[in-house]
Amino acid sequence: MIGIGESPPRPDGFAKVAGAARYVDDLSLPGMLHGATVRSPHPHARILAIHWHPDRAPAGAICVTAADLPGPNGVQLLDDSWPILAADTVRHVGEPVALVAAATPIAARQALAAVEVVYEPLPAVLGIERGEQALDDPLYEIAMDSGDLQAGLAAANRVIEGEWRTGYQEHIYLECQGMIAWVEPDGGITALGSMQCPYYVHKALVHAFDLTPEQARVRAAAVGGGFGGKEDYPSLLAIHAALLARVADKPVKMIYDRHEDIVGTTKRHPSIVRHRAGVDRDGRLTALDIEILFDGGAYTTLSPVVLSRALLHSFGPYRCENVRIRGRVLRTNTAPNSAFRGFGAPQVEFAMERQMDRIGRALGLDPLEIRLRNVVEPGDRLPTGQTLDESTSARLCLEEAASRTRFRERWRELEEAREKNPDGPRRGIGLSLYFHGAGFTGNGERRMKSPVTMRLLEDGRIQALTAMTDMGQGCGAVFQQIVASASGVGVEDLDFAEPDTGTVPDSGPTVASRTTMIVGGLLARASAELRDRVLAWRKGNKVENGWIHGPDGPVERFRDAARAYVAEVGPTEITLHHEPPEDQVFDESTYRGAAYPAYAWGADVVEVEVDPDTLAVRPLRATAVCEVGRAIHPTLCKGQIEGGTLQAIGWALMEEVKLKEGRYLNDRLATYIIPTVRDTPRIDVHLLERPWEGGPFGAKGVGELPMDGGAPAVAQAIDNALGVEVTEIPATPERLMKWSLG
Repeated sequence: MIGIGESPPRPDGFAKVAGAARYVDDLSLPGMLHGATVRSPHPHARILAIHWHPDRAPAGAICVTAADLPGPNGVQLLDDSWPILAADTVRHVGEPVALVAAATPIAARQALAAVEVVYEPLPAVLGIERGEQALDDPLYEIAMDSGDLQAGLAAANRVIEGEWRTGYQEHIYLECQGMIAWVEPDGGITALGSMQCPYYVHKALVHAFDLTPEQARVRAAAVGGGFGGKEDYPSLLAIHAALLARVADKPVKMIYDRHEDIVGTTKRHPSIVRHRAGVDRDGRLTALDIEILFDGGAYTTLSPVVLSRALLHSFGPYRCENVRIRGRVLRTNTAPNSAFRGFGAPQVEFAMERQMDRIGRALGLDPLEIRLRNVVEPGDRLPTGQTLDESTSARLCLEEAASRTRFRERWRELEEAREKNPDGPRRGIGLSLYFHGAGFTGNGERRMKSPVTMRLLEDGRIQALTAMTDMGQGCGAVFQQIVASASGVGVEDLDFAEPDTGTVPDSGPTVASRTTMIVGGLLARASAELRDRVLAWRKGNKVENGWIHGPDGPVERFRDAARAYVAEVGPTEITLHHEPPEDQVFDESTYRGAAYPAYAWGADVVEVEVDPDTLAVRPLRATAVCEVGRAIHPTLCKGQIEGGTLQAIGWALMEEVKLKEGRYLNDRLATYIIPTVRDTPRIDVHLLERPWEGGPFGAKGVGELPMDGGAPAVAQAIDNALGVEVTEIPATPERLMKWSLG
């Protein structure tokens, strides 16, 4: 029997480390062809003609263009404005224009040369700076007002402005994008591949091919990482593979190599965030005026939801009654940007933390003090009007992180050392405070009403059916613990169905820090109800360690009783739907109300060393103090925080995407640099467990939270080391040199 708060081995762990897990590229079907994509070399151009020369291609090769689409030319996400294949115009470098398939991967690449596309280049918008055309053509815009901004500014002793920038970030999941599709005898389509959200892919296939829901089936293979990059993009790839399969009447596999994955898929939105903050004499916020600009790339994808989450985190975990926020996602002739761990919050929380640092400097307050004077407490109201509950832990995280690292003393020591010896060793320490809403934004969970199903199998095991995918985060292990603890049975008495839209309900996507909190909560309730049915039938008192107990102790194995129950009563299952609390009401037109049922909280301290000659920054140590409710599986929970913190540090220091005329210049792992083991600091993770009554056994979400704190802590540490304010990340040596020289 495994319990909550223990860290048993994950059920998929051995297969993955032994190489036995079968990812999509390990799979093969009889007669299968291999697909490849013809991509635009231009950021913006008119397509004048597409010529397919079969005599130049390997024997049996096929080609598909937009003219061959059986239905609308759009990937159904929030809308269908993202083209499946460019028809008349290309709007970014790498946009799919045509598809080919052949008997082998090499033959498919050879077939690409048999496609001739004639283009007429058009003017392109390649940035989101003021004055550029992008500002006049937003993909999406939102606004929120709280209190009286002008009154807040008038009451301020000082008004301090700031402009903060963040760059792209590439997902670099271990396994690149991949999909296999085939046509069923009845004309339906089945897709099998690497994805986070099987029902997103299902919806896209139904729309693109004019299918009934029953005619589309989507199955998730083992998933080698996602970070949001496999939320929406697999829908496009599944349609591409299915188009080729439909023409060839054979299964088609499409697997990207790393170069194509970087060139063709979505990334984190670059941002410009402008702040105007009013503060009183004591450094307390009286007003916040925030402008958020995101580069959305050529198409909408999920940008409206990313911007929505950004707006709801842009004020940080701080009190301020008078707030005005304006946000826009701008259209540029670059590849679309979309979901990435944190979903807009890392960009705006970087800006808010940097703004707090600037305010502290201006008022002579250290980074800890300026935060302590403004941090939210239980009972405070966010600018949305939501009142924070007793699980609000921002101050606890802040004080614990500062105490564990002697932050204030260390920060002052390094400030004084730099001032006394400006040519000496360069070390710095930085602090950040952050929060993250768990679950879908606003009314998302209420609209989805996510169902999960639990059923008794004939052999007496309890089977759980959800659409959740384990992409490495460990939900397979966590779900085992939740169901075993809620029902009292052993893990050997449990079965978890594979994510397959033909058999599992649409329990929502595996995103938004919702898997454990929302779906895990439903699993706990449903398994307990199923157990109670068997208990009532057997007139038992409880189930413990897999045994039904009567007045005098254990009397029968639950599995034996369940087997007998199914034999007599018949197949039994329970489906429950998630219903948010009635008091969680949110107005999506005004952005007022309770945007999330709960928030997770964190504080980071990062210490760095800066080479005085090259200005290369080496992180030495990071401390992350996080409050995520109850940790179901502490080892996996800490692993999520470690990984997210390192991902944030990489974004802050080295993960720079360079573009020239809309083309990625560093489109391989040889040139897009991510942290290796040698670049990784020691990361100490400390969990402050404060169980939240709305989550299973007190759990909140954790997946996205650690992405929010690492970058601003690194930036502040560089400030401390060099006396140079970091206004943009990644803080490369070239940028630091430019800022140092003024």
